[in-house]
Amino acid sequence: METKETYEFIAEDPKVNVRPIVISIIIGAFFAILNETLLNIALTTLMKEFDVSLTSVQWMATGFMLVMGIVIPISALLLQWFTTRQMFLGTMSVFTIGTIICAAAPVFPVLIAGRMLQAVGTGLLMPIIFNTFLLIYPPHRRGAVMGVVGLVIMFAPAIGPTLSGIIVEHLGWRFLFITVIPFALFSIIFAYKYLVNVSEVTKPKIDFISMLFSTIGFGGIVYGFSAAGGYDEGFLAPIVLTSIIVGGLSIICFVIRQLKVEEPLMDLRVFRFPMFTIGVLMFVLIIMIMFSSELILPLYMQGPLLLTAATAGLVLLPGSLLNGLMSPITGKLFDKFGPRVLMIPATIVLSTIMFLFRSFLTEHTSLPFIIGCYMLLMLSVSAIMMPSQTNGLNQLPKRLYPHGTAVMSTIQPVAGAIGVSVFISIMNAEQTRYLSNQANPTNPQVISDAMISGVQLVYTIGFIIALVAFVLTLFVHRAEPIEDHDATQAE
Repeated sequence: METKETYEFIAEDPKVNVRPIVISIIIGAFFAILNETLLNIALTTLMKEFDVSLTSVQWMATGFMLVMGIVIPISALLLQWFTTRQMFLGTMSVFTIGTIICAAAPVFPVLIAGRMLQAVGTGLLMPIIFNTFLLIYPPHRRGAVMGVVGLVIMFAPAIGPTLSGIIVEHLGWRFLFITVIPFALFSIIFAYKYLVNVSEVTKPKIDFISMLFSTIGFGGIVYGFSAAGGYDEGFLAPIVLTSIIVGGLSIICFVIRQLKVEEPLMDLRVFRFPMFTIGVLMFVLIIMIMFSSELILPLYMQGPLLLTAATAGLVLLPGSLLNGLMSPITGKLFDKFGPRVLMIPATIVLSTIMFLFRSFLTEHTSLPFIIGCYMLLMLSVSAIMMPSQTNGLNQLPKRLYPHGTAVMSTIQPVAGAIGVSVFISIMNAEQTRYLSNQANPTNPQVISDAMISGVQLVYTIGFIIALVAFVLTLFVHRAEPIEDHDATQAE
């Protein structure tokens, strides 16, 4: 085909309109990611509807993350076995079927089954998006398009809880799924008409032992950390401790095997590229800070500040929306100025916000202070996360794109689950310590002070993590793409 022979990247070919490709993928991504947070407010309603316990209904969230943790690591293999078109249409079809099953579910087990199919689709979608855009756009244009992806990734979860509350109250919980179905179908039809293949199908050997280690390893880690909060013993609960230990040992076996086999399931040689390694480390740190803040701040506002859940959600909404809206802008700035100009000031702002939260969150803290600080926090996140991701992926040779996107995508649920669980455990431990030293631990004021002490300790650790991120940015530079033959010689 003349286009492929003349142009290295499809977007550089004036005869090819890449806009329909981008639109079809973005539409599917938006509603798949929106689906992640759409059910959060509806869990209580589902408990009453199906007469199930809190532990059971939490599988709608825990099971979702578990399935994502299992399917994402094998995305690199799937991206090399199937064309872009086949992967996207197949993934969106699975997601849509899962959504239809959820909408019509007569009993709770059927609802869970549909939710798990949704998780398969959502988990595979992000690696497809990143890999496709890496192949379509040259490095100097990727910041802007990754910024649009960032807008989708942040905007969809931000409006999820608000939209969910409105739908559940006025239409009923089934419409959380019914509303998504026509948009998912439109994405499939649009992609069927316009999406073209951009990847090369190489069909590497399938290593079933690696798949087993990956499934047990990442699944065990995500489940263990996600489920820890549901048990009184926390991390010491037998099932939690067993899941984490078995998962950790399996990941060690997985890593060792990937470094030995000729055709690894997830090629960990991507970590030989310094900007990619720094990008992954930055991504982990920022995900942990962001996910924990999204959970810790609502708990604090509903505790010492005595706000309702709805009000707490509205307090965080401006920051989340700002994060999404700024992503395309930070993407364009990344293309023009490189990563350092964005990431160094952003980590300084992030460190400052962590210190302010650590020092000034009390029962008398004003809402404008929280709103302003959270907006700055999310603004700094938008200037760090997508630029660090894009810069890291830019350094990889083309043959490692599927593996790099698989690593980045696997990191998100793992880092999120670990970050949330660890920070919640730290907060609870500090609350317990504080109460144990009080003469009247059942006094409401003492309980409030205990939670404030726990929140402040969390943000003290968050401040330290932000400082580590700042130090890492000092080693960042604009990544230059490495050609496949050069990368082979370097390895």
